[in-house]
Amino acid sequence: MGNSCFGLFTCVDQASIGILERWGRFEKLAEPGFHLLNPCAGQWVAGVLSTRISSLDVRIETKTKDNVFVQLVCSIQYRVVRENADDAFYELQNPKEQIQAYVFDVVRALVPRMTLDDLFEQKGEVAKAVLEELEKVMREYGYSIEHILMVDIIPDASVRKAMNEINAAQRLQLANVYKGEAEKVLQVKRAEAEAEAKYLGGVGVARQRQAITDGLRENILNFSGKVEGTSAKEVMDLIMITQYFDTIKDLGNNSKNTTVFIPHGPGHVRDIGDQIRNGQLEAASARVNGE
Repeated sequence: MGNSCFGLFTCVDQASIGILERWGRFEKLAEPGFHLLNPCAGQWVAGVLSTRISSLDVRIETKTKDNVFVQLVCSIQYRVVRENADDAFYELQNPKEQIQAYVFDVVRALVPRMTLDDLFEQKGEVAKAVLEELEKVMREYGYSIEHILMVDIIPDASVRKAMNEINAAQRLQLANVYKGEAEKVLQVKRAEAEAEAKYLGGVGVARQRQAITDGLRENILNFSGKVEGTSAKEVMDLIMITQYFDTIKDLGNNSKNTTVFIPHGPGHVRDIGDQIRNGQLEAASARVNGE
């Protein structure tokens, strides 16, 4: 604001609005720019309001429906309505206290009807209710509520600890379920693998015995054909004697074996052969009698 021989001049900054009075009575709003005043006519600038968005953080302590004390932090963004700047200048002396009082009133009326879990899930609804109430009231005083954010919900420390313990117990229970299912699948797969291994082992033993049988039959036929006057029984006794000595040799070469006492002599080989043949004949006779 400056002096001249004819009057006063003033400049209003951008994003601001000036309040001009004449003889102490509101006359008009001064838009941003240069203004020439006539002090002799009682004109002067009573004040300047910023039209930028302001932010106010409000901390409210209240109780939920399930008797949990919580602190809520609301961030209110508001601004002066340019066309109603005179109302904002003359009607409210401290707009921040007025906004805070209405936020307390709305939150403390709404939150006690909600449980703590509902509050966390519906904090947007709480912010919306506060916005609607503030917008309706503060517009009469020349203020516009732009946004309201529910920044934080802080339960009591003991409640937070209990909630964390409940969550940890639930996750541990779920982990045990998954672990049990994994062990069950592992045991089933292990049993399937053992069964498959036994089956394949049995197939291998059967094929081995079949190969031994085929080899013995071929050897008996070849020997009987090349050596005249020999019977299949004599060839079988010769093969069993050979296998008998091979078995004794293997027992002696294996250093891990302990002392083994067995009857030894060619006659014992004949006795073993007779026992095998007698067992086969008795089995065949039992099958015939059963039929």
